[in-house]
Amino acid sequence: MREDARSLLAESRDGLSRVRNIVQDLKTFSHVDQSAWQKVDLRAGLESTVNIVWNELRQKAELRREFNDIPPVVCNAGQINQVFMNLLTNAAQAINGHGVITVRTGSADNEVWIEVEDDGCGISTEHQQRIFDPFFTTKPIGQGTGLGLSMAWGIVQKHGGRIELESAPGKGSCFRICLPKDGPPASTAEDEQEKGDTP
Repeated sequence: MREDARSLLAESRDGLSRVRNIVQDLKTFSHVDQSAWQKVDLRAGLESTVNIVWNELRQKAELRREFNDIPPVVCNAGQINQVFMNLLTNAAQAINGHGVITVRTGSADNEVWIEVEDDGCGISTEHQQRIFDPFFTTKPIGQGTGLGLSMAWGIVQKHGGRIELESAPGKGSCFRICLPKDGPPASTAEDEQEKGDTP
């Protein structure tokens, strides 16, 4: 019984540690304990988002990280993490069998950028023109709402940024999120903060 008790206690501690990590990732992902607009470490947000969707990612792909140092960015972290989630989920769904998803960070001039690249099926030139349109999807009926990329586009625009896409059929896709280092114009952030404060 003593040996069993030691084993059970060890398993309990391991389980509690996993629960603590999951709760911390959820808090980081949603930023429920922080104000909406503030300076944020986007790499930490990207890591927490990866952990949230890891069960889906690991079944479809190897994840590679190519992180360069980037400065904190003024943003609504919960919204930006939602963009990361949409791109990572789409990347996994674009892969037939088992592939590779690469996430990168970097900065240039007054911008910080984050890339999510997959080696999946790719997107035709024709579809690239509509990929951010609401309700447009290349997935089979019943497997996609066509809102994920549209929402991502809207969130990034609110932050004064943009999303760039490079893709070709059979060669995968690379989405690059570009955000201004100092955040969006002050009026945009204030408007969004007021919306969040409205009952």
